[in-house]
Amino acid sequence: MQLNQLPKITARKKKRVGRGYGSGKGGHTVGRGQKGQKARNSVGILFEGTKMRKSLIKRLPFLRGKGKFKSFKKKPVVINLKYLNLLPDGTEVSLKTLTKYNLIKAGQEEKNMVKILGDGQLTKKLIIKLPISKAAAVKIEKAGGKVILEEGKPEIKNENKSSLKKAQVAKTKAKKLKSKNK
Repeated sequence: MQLNQLPKITARKKKRVGRGYGSGKGGHTVGRGQKGQKARNSVGILFEGTKMRKSLIKRLPFLRGKGKFKSFKKKPVVINLKYLNLLPDGTEVSLKTLTKYNLIKAGQEEKNMVKILGDGQLTKKLIIKLPISKAAAVKIEKAGGKVILEEGKPEIKNENKSSLKKAQVAKTKAKKLKSKNK
């Protein structure tokens, strides 16, 4: 057996720099040498030599143009009610049925990627299990269909956002009055 083929027995501990003389790198300068920028603190990632020179990131151009402040998240595919007349009477409208009848592409089957809007008239009775606008929901119910909302999302009918806000403000005022009266 040769020395370079011996199995490694000891794994030395990492030197904890600046934790006293017993650590192996303890003492005055702690392995950083004397004086200078690197002896005092770490150099920033963006630093490239002098204060005067701009770093690479600072030299790159800004995002310009119309879409500068737009978000990059995907928007849902819009399907109007008039296109749902292609489906047979009494079908459940879901992502699978829409791809089956070629109303959306196969890649757009992700959750919350399709929304039904109320443009046009509906003549079929359909059961809808997708996100839907209020106008479309009213038209579907007039045609004799059903709208099944996703679990966990409460249905708000015939209430404006302003009336909901007023109710919330009234609740908070009532809580404040109770706390003052105690």
